[in-house]
Amino acid sequence: MTGSLAHWGAFTADVVDGDIAAVHPMRGDADPSPLLGNLPGSLRHRSRVEGPAVRRGWLEDGPGPSDRRGAEEFVAVSWDELTELLATELRRVVDTHGNEAIYGGSYGWSSAGRFHHAQSQVHRFLKLLGGYTFSRHSYSLGATGVIMPRVVGTHDDLFKRSTDWNVIAAHTDLMVCFGGVPMKNTGINDGGTTAHPTRDALRRLRERGGRIVSFSPLRDDVDGDCEWLAPVPGTDVAVMLAMAHVLATEGLADKAFLERYCTGYDRFERYLLGVDDGVPKSPRWAEDVCGLPADQLTELARRMAAGRTLVTISWSLQRTRHGEQAPWMGLTLAAMLGQIGVPGGGFGHGYGSMNEAGLPPLRCRLPSLPQGPNPVRTFIPVAAVSDMLLHPGEPFDYNGLSLTYPDIRLVYWAGGNPFHHHQDIGRLRRAMARPDTVVVHDPYWTAMAKHADVVVPSTTPYERDDYSGSHNDPLLVAMPALAEPHADSRDDYATFSALAHRLGFGEAFTEGRTAREWLEHMYQTWSYGLTFEVPPFDEFWRAGSVRLPTEPGLTLLADFRADPVAHRLHTPSGRIEIFSDDIDGFGYDDCRGHPAWLEPDEWLGGPRAQEFPLHLLANQPATRLHGQLDGGAVSQASKVQGREPIRMHPTDAAARGVDDGEVVRVFNDRGACLAGVVVDDGLRPGVVQLSTGAWYDPEDPADANSLCVHGNPNVLTADVGTSKLAHGCTGAHVLVQIERFDRPLPPVRAHEPPVIVRRPDAQ
Repeated sequence: MTGSLAHWGAFTADVVDGDIAAVHPMRGDADPSPLLGNLPGSLRHRSRVEGPAVRRGWLEDGPGPSDRRGAEEFVAVSWDELTELLATELRRVVDTHGNEAIYGGSYGWSSAGRFHHAQSQVHRFLKLLGGYTFSRHSYSLGATGVIMPRVVGTHDDLFKRSTDWNVIAAHTDLMVCFGGVPMKNTGINDGGTTAHPTRDALRRLRERGGRIVSFSPLRDDVDGDCEWLAPVPGTDVAVMLAMAHVLATEGLADKAFLERYCTGYDRFERYLLGVDDGVPKSPRWAEDVCGLPADQLTELARRMAAGRTLVTISWSLQRTRHGEQAPWMGLTLAAMLGQIGVPGGGFGHGYGSMNEAGLPPLRCRLPSLPQGPNPVRTFIPVAAVSDMLLHPGEPFDYNGLSLTYPDIRLVYWAGGNPFHHHQDIGRLRRAMARPDTVVVHDPYWTAMAKHADVVVPSTTPYERDDYSGSHNDPLLVAMPALAEPHADSRDDYATFSALAHRLGFGEAFTEGRTAREWLEHMYQTWSYGLTFEVPPFDEFWRAGSVRLPTEPGLTLLADFRADPVAHRLHTPSGRIEIFSDDIDGFGYDDCRGHPAWLEPDEWLGGPRAQEFPLHLLANQPATRLHGQLDGGAVSQASKVQGREPIRMHPTDAAARGVDDGEVVRVFNDRGACLAGVVVDDGLRPGVVQLSTGAWYDPEDPADANSLCVHGNPNVLTADVGTSKLAHGCTGAHVLVQIERFDRPLPPVRAHEPPVIVRRPDAQ
C-alpha cells in the first residue's frame, strides 16, 4: 500500500492491475470523507482520454469558429503531431492577434499537487509565451472576493485566519448559521486535507450547552440537533435586516463598538429604520418577504444579544443575484452585536463550505511552482467567460473600473470543466463556438473536452510524483505515483516542456529540470526561508509527510479589536465599512453604499414564480467534489435510474403526480434536464434541490439547447452576474417547473468517450 493525498483526504491505496482497488483513510482522521470511495476504478475508467485527439473539422478545415464543437468525431494523432499543431496555432494567434487573444481559463480544482497543479503549469507556460487574458476570483467566491476586501480589508483571512473550531466549541453560546454548516462540504480542501474536525467541534459545543440555529431551506444543512428555520430561498438579507432592526430599536446594538471599530453605521441605520424610504426593515416587514414569523425573528435577535453569538454566512449565499449583500449584512449584524474579535463571538464566512474555516493556519507558506509575471494585463471576472466570448470589444463595469472584453481567438483550458461551473450551458455552448481554437488538457472526456478542438490526455494525480498540503493543515504530504500513466497520457509538465521547446523558450520553462528535479528544487527553495527545520527532501519523501507548525486558538479580528490603530484594516477608513463611500461613489444600481435587501430575479416572491413556481437550489453534491469522478461508485450509487437525484417535498411531488424513484423533466425558459425524484420532507415546500456536478449529457449533441438527460442544473441557471461590482456567479438559485417524463428514457452517455477515428497511416 502507498500513501497519497486528495482534495478530500489523505489515504493509502491498494493498487491492482494499474488501478486503485481500495482506499483506506489516513489513521487518525476523526471523520474521513466518504468521497474517497470514488477513487477505486478511476485510473482505468472508460471515460479516460487515452491519447491525443483533434476534432475532425478543425484538423481538416483549419482553425475557425464552429458550432460543431461537442457534436463531431475526433481523430487520433501522435504526440509529435499534436505538439506541431499546437505550436503552430499558438504562434499564429500571437503573431496575428497578439497575446491578449489567448484566454488561459484553466479554472478548476484539478490536482491537489504543488507541482503538477494544472493552473500553475498552464499559466507559467502562457506567461513565458508572452502572456494571456486571465480571470479573477472564483465561481465559489466571486461576490465575496470583491465585496469583503472593500468592507473588512480582506477575504482570504476570513477563511484562513478564522475563529478556531476549538474556540467555538469552548466559548460560543449561540451559533446562528445562514446557509447552515453542511457536513458534506467539510471533507474537502483544494490543497488536500488530513483532518476533519467539524463534526466533533459541533458535538462539543452542544455538550457544553451551546445552541445552533440554521437558516436554510434544507434541514440537512446542519447535521444533528439544531433549530431549523426555513426561509424563502434568497431572503437571508431580509432576515438579517429584521434582526438588526430589533437590535437598533430595542437598544441592544453595541454603539461603543460601532463607533470605535466601524464607519458608516449612521448612514446604514437610516435605511434600516426606513427614515428615507418610509419602509422600516422590521420583523413584520421581513415576515412578508421571508415567510418566517416576525415574533420568531424578534425573539432570536434578543437571544443573540444576550449571549456569546457567532454569525456565520455560507459561501452559497453569495452565489445569487446581489450576492454581495449577504456577507456584508452578516458582518454588519455581527458588528451591531459588538462581539467581533471576542472568543466564540463575532463573524464567520465559509464554515461548512470547505474544510478550511475553523482550522489553524500554517505559520509558513507552502512550496510552489514559480509562474512569473503576466505581460498581458487584460482580465475578466471568472464568471463572465460567455460574455467575453460573445461580446468582444464591448465595455463593462467591474469593481469601480470600466473595462472592455477582449477578442479571444484561442481558449486554453487545463484543469477544470466550465460545463460544471458555468451557468446557462446553452449560452456557453454558443460562446464556445466563437473562438478559432479551443484546447483542453484533461484525464477524462468531460463535456469541456468533448467541446474542444485539441484534446491533450493528462495523467491523474495518482500517476505522477508530487506533494501537497493546504494553508490550514499541518502536514505536507508526499504523493508518489500509485500507477503508471494510463494508455498514452502524459503529465502537463511534459506536454508544456515539448511545446515550449518547439516555440523556442524550452530552457526558460524547464530551467533544465525534470519533474522530479523540480520537486526537489521547490522543496529546497522553500526550506531555505523557514524559521524552523524540516528534513532533507529524500528523508521527507521516505517518511511520506512532514508536520508544519500552525497557529491554533485564533479568533477572527482579535488583534484589530485589541488595537484598531496598530492593526487597522486594509480599508480606506482602516475600520469595518458598514457604509462604503467608494462603493457608493460607483453609482451602481445593483450594489449600494451599504448592505440592503435587493429583490433577486429568481425567487418565489417575484413575477417569474407565476410561470416557474419551484425554487431550485443547485448546491454542492454530497457524493463527489463538483463534477470530479462523477463516474465513481459513491456518485453513481446516488443516481436514480441513472440520473442525478432531485429532492422534492411530498406536497410538491403529489401536486405533480410524481413518486419517489420516477424520472422527471425539470425545465424553464432556458432549458431542461432529466432528474430522478427523491421525495423528502426535509425541504421547505416549494423548494427542490438538484446538486451540481452531473456531467452534461445532451440528448442531441448538435443542439445547443438540447435536453440534458443526466441532470446538470446549469442548463437552467441564468448567466448573469451578482452585480456590476463583482460579476460573481449566480448559479445557486433558479426557478423551474417539473413534470413527469413519460416517453422512453434516453440513454446516459455522459461518461462515454466520443467517436475517435484512427487514420490508417497513423503510427
